[in-house]
Amino acid sequence: MVVLRIEFAVASIVLDDPDQCMRDFCYRRSTQHPPSLHSEQPNQSTHAHLTEEWIRLILTYARHKRLFVLRVEDAEVPGGEWDEILRNERINRRILPPYLSSLMATMVAKNLAVYEPSKQTRAVLLYWRLPEEWADVLHSWATATGQLNTILTFYEISDPPIQSPLSGIPIPLLRRAITILSRSNRAQIIGVADGEGVRFFVG
Repeated sequence: MVVLRIEFAVASIVLDDPDQCMRDFCYRRSTQHPPSLHSEQPNQSTHAHLTEEWIRLILTYARHKRLFVLRVEDAEVPGGEWDEILRNERINRRILPPYLSSLMATMVAKNLAVYEPSKQTRAVLLYWRLPEEWADVLHSWATATGQLNTILTFYEISDPPIQSPLSGIPIPLLRRAITILSRSNRAQIIGVADGEGVRFFVG
């Protein structure tokens, strides 16, 4: 169930209706001052508050939809998987690419995202779970499915035959989680014929 209420002086986002949210991510938008929600604010206090609320919304939506990547182009080209929160066609408003880029930069600074690939600023890998949290999820999954002391490829983890909490996890994020486990001797990265593999140990 997704229930999130975001309110501020000039606009609001309300995520409610639990029954509908069980099936999809839903919200209502206040249209009293619609431009403020989708544009950068000159007032420093309002801007900071709005930024925090946008970040909460982005991460909540990403977690609900299991989206791992956010790109500046998601604000440029309609019809994408982020339209539901980046665009409001009813009032003809959308978040502008420079503002989305600014939000992404703030998320990176707060360690809620990382530029991926590195050395560019138009795409981020979202941390709706931190790498440390993914490490715990990964080790718990390996333990529960009897995969300890078994060599698994990264592909077998990210695209398993049976849906798992790791399904669809990007390889860079998976690698970060495994690296964290290796520091506590709960995993070891191993070279395999078709790329990288890992062996998990009792933690």
